[in-house]
Amino acid sequence: VLEGKLRPGERVSELQMVERLGVSRTPVRTALVRLAEEGLLESIPSGGFAVRAFSEREVFEAIEIRGTLEGLAARLAAERGASSEELDRMSGCLDAIDAVVLGKKPTVDDISRYVELNAQFHGLIVAMSGSHALGRQLERASALPFASPSAFVQVQSASPEAHYILTVAQDQHRCVVNAIERRESGRAEAIMREHARLAHRNLERAFANQR
Repeated sequence: VLEGKLRPGERVSELQMVERLGVSRTPVRTALVRLAEEGLLESIPSGGFAVRAFSEREVFEAIEIRGTLEGLAARLAAERGASSEELDRMSGCLDAIDAVVLGKKPTVDDISRYVELNAQFHGLIVAMSGSHALGRQLERASALPFASPSAFVQVQSASPEAHYILTVAQDQHRCVVNAIERRESGRAEAIMREHARLAHRNLERAFANQR
């Protein structure tokens, strides 16, 4: 589905996938139900599933949901108070991102490294919140198509503004950690929600340049 081998609107049946993948029906049935729960497939009245198409609005809403939940995670982290060990791990992550994005135009390898470190940063924010329930909800929200923190990094990398955008994102990373460290919960939440809006900007660029 993600590679486009199954096109939007294309019917996906259990038997078809059994033959295509060479596995038994039980894991295929489980996978199809899970993909429907995650929003990549939709059930059809005649039975089976079809690949979902996504509107620009739906993707924007998915990003907004993630941003709201990550804002709450940052607020909880600030209210709870981060330990020195948590702050040390976060500092190491931010220093590693600095080494990738600051002072040079990012290469393909740099972008891959950024994706890895960016996912680590977002994971650390959730861990610092201390809320397992929120972590589970964020996992579900990030599974929505195009909603993950790194979904549009490749779009950024193809843009003449790539270096600028990554620099802005990194500044927001540092600002939210500073707010958490100072226990400024409202500020931490607002920065994290604004941070998610960078994905909105990159989505608009993706729709403007289909290639």
